[in-house]
Amino acid sequence: MSLPTTTAQWTIEEGQNGFDSLKFDESAEIPELGDHDCLVKIDAVSLNYRDLAIPHGKYPFPIALPVVPCSDASGKILATGRRVNRFKKGDEVTTLFNQGHIAGPLTPRAVGTGLGGALPGTLRKYGVFEEDGLVAKPQTLSAEEASTLSCAAVTAWNALYGLQSKALKPGDVVLTQGTGGVSLFAVQFAAAAGATVIATTSSEEKAKKLKDLGAHHVINYKSNPNWGEEAKKLTGEEQGVDHILEVGGPTTMAQSLNAIKIDGVISIIGFLGGVPRDQPSFLDCLNHICIVRGILVGSRMQFEKMNRAIDAKKIKPVVDLRIFQFDEAKDAYQYMWDQKHFGKVVIRVD
Repeated sequence: MSLPTTTAQWTIEEGQNGFDSLKFDESAEIPELGDHDCLVKIDAVSLNYRDLAIPHGKYPFPIALPVVPCSDASGKILATGRRVNRFKKGDEVTTLFNQGHIAGPLTPRAVGTGLGGALPGTLRKYGVFEEDGLVAKPQTLSAEEASTLSCAAVTAWNALYGLQSKALKPGDVVLTQGTGGVSLFAVQFAAAAGATVIATTSSEEKAKKLKDLGAHHVINYKSNPNWGEEAKKLTGEEQGVDHILEVGGPTTMAQSLNAIKIDGVISIIGFLGGVPRDQPSFLDCLNHICIVRGILVGSRMQFEKMNRAIDAKKIKPVVDLRIFQFDEAKDAYQYMWDQKHFGKVVIRVD
């Protein structure tokens, strides 16, 4: 059987004028395999907020336009370069977000290796990736479920376990915000680890879903704007929360500081709330005696550890009920932009 030489793919063109900058190409050339490369038939891709921000010109990290969008995918290896030793033909794999972040701290070089930004991404039928930028798919997940892991899941895992001296342990208290992909994974990982989970949301319907996933307490941030103080009251002796996943950014940081425990960790992973004029200062971190940490996804080593936990604990990613087809990619973007989803938005490629 001959290998494909061209691939159908989506690209984000110059201009970044919203989702109209997404263009479809039926026959893009597939580069030749290098010694350490793998040719992957992509089965499924999932979207992140980052993927929506890039075509709107709102992403603060390196981008090389035009670019194939998206970082998250699962697929099967069709062929390998002659020096590949981590995988073989037929292996099921997922993509690593920052292709150069193998282990240890993030480096300036690794920051410039993000799929779907600095490097061609995953919204295509076939892709060539270096073997070091691929991770074996969890055995207990479908292709659609596995396609959700690369960004949101690894980010949540890094937030909870990335600082070894502060790694999540049973009995800790974790606070998550909203029902985005990172927050839902964090609820599942923390509950599976024996932590107490406090989640915030805006509706009773979403509150029920969060409790079904393992949240012990849910606070409605619309009816209780001082949710940080409320979260602290829910902790033992009102000491505060051990780990907070801060997805809102400056708009919610004040409440996170109100909730955090002395020497607790706030992991800043998003900027969904925008940038207001008034926001906490560096001095507030001192006043609350806490660690505030910015993270950009995580390493391949963290990804592999997370996958072992997913298989061992039978954790199932939350996938939105509507699965989009490859030619419906723009519709998938708009669906997520309109916040019609609950869980990860997945595009089936095959």
